[in-house]
Amino acid sequence: MNDCKIAVIGLGYVGLPLACLFSTQYKTVGYDINSSRVEALMNGHDSTMELDDASLRNAIQNHGLRCTSLLEDIKNCNFYVVTVPTPVDEQNRPDLTLLLKASEEVGKVIGKGDIVVYESTVYPGMTEEECIPVIEKVSGLKFNRDFYAGYSPERINPGDKEHTVEKIKKVTSGSTPEIADMVDAVYNSVLVNGTHKAPSIKVAEASKIIENSQRDVNIAFMNELAKIFNAMGIDTHDVIEAASSKWNFIKLSPGLVGGHCIGVDPYYLIQKAQVYGVLPRIMHASRRLNDGMGAYVANQTIKCMNKKGVRVKDAKILIMGFTFKENCPDIRNTKIVDVYDTLLEYTPNITVYDPWADQEKTEKEYGIHVLNKLAEDQYDAVILAVAHSQFETIKLQNLVREGGVIYDVKGVLPREWVDGRL
Repeated sequence: MNDCKIAVIGLGYVGLPLACLFSTQYKTVGYDINSSRVEALMNGHDSTMELDDASLRNAIQNHGLRCTSLLEDIKNCNFYVVTVPTPVDEQNRPDLTLLLKASEEVGKVIGKGDIVVYESTVYPGMTEEECIPVIEKVSGLKFNRDFYAGYSPERINPGDKEHTVEKIKKVTSGSTPEIADMVDAVYNSVLVNGTHKAPSIKVAEASKIIENSQRDVNIAFMNELAKIFNAMGIDTHDVIEAASSKWNFIKLSPGLVGGHCIGVDPYYLIQKAQVYGVLPRIMHASRRLNDGMGAYVANQTIKCMNKKGVRVKDAKILIMGFTFKENCPDIRNTKIVDVYDTLLEYTPNITVYDPWADQEKTEKEYGIHVLNKLAEDQYDAVILAVAHSQFETIKLQNLVREGGVIYDVKGVLPREWVDGRL
């Protein structure tokens, strides 16, 4: 598409880097309903820290990227890319509100011959069964006659500065063979490692779901092993190191499964599978196990405190880290909340320290005050919950009172420092 004019709808962790990348080859407009977010981006700052200020300013000043919250500004585009979040509700049911709203917006601006490509995580069939009918209704256009569609699942890993968007090999697909070729060509033109063209939109959708569901199941297995070996008094990490000496052993570690992908995506396939009369027992069990690990970490810490004679009631406890992963400001679906809530049943004296977390966002979303500067104090227990690089220079022993407890969720501290680890 030599005359391709791209609109990226949703300028979060996925959409903004993609818009910047497309702008190197095509006229690109980024659209987001959050006007304050748009204003900050046009001033050259990305609060998600997926893009550094210099890269963002370069895209705006040298490649002509424009960000807007006005729908009319994307009306002249002909290649629409939807990258809005697809979360789950409190009952872990897929919440399609943002996706369907974005489809309505596309319907208001899409024209004859245009293409809309979805990147948001969905269950197989959602693009054509849920999203396209919305566009048809709003636009009055006929799918695969007047406009076309594609699906290219996002593979952004928040905080990962190695597997950045231009280096990711992308799966692409289209609603007709010709459109599939066109979508593939557009993505191929900006990617270092090329694409994999799937035979259908449903195959592309399914590929995204199983990428993260596979990791969820594998991590659940490691978490179950950690529970078993901890009960036996065996160090799980020692077991993993020993087993890793075999050439075909897949080395994974136990941990808290949060974020917007691994802890969410499986629910989309679980729901859709049940529509077809299939109960995905392994995926269900994995989700339950992984969702319970925050409470398990808290209870293991309390167990360590009891063993050392540390009074649990009203104890002072420090949790180091709140974001869902290291060196990243993303607090979506963080499982540190479960650690905090479980400990709160025993003591109100819980301090959370995380230099990466946005204080206002954590207060608003979770009702938890997070310190961005470590208080000079001593605690009855310290939990290393997230392995931020800033924590490497902190001597945790100085933060713990004599006889206190250090619990290492990530398994990164010297063994002689800790009283327990996952």
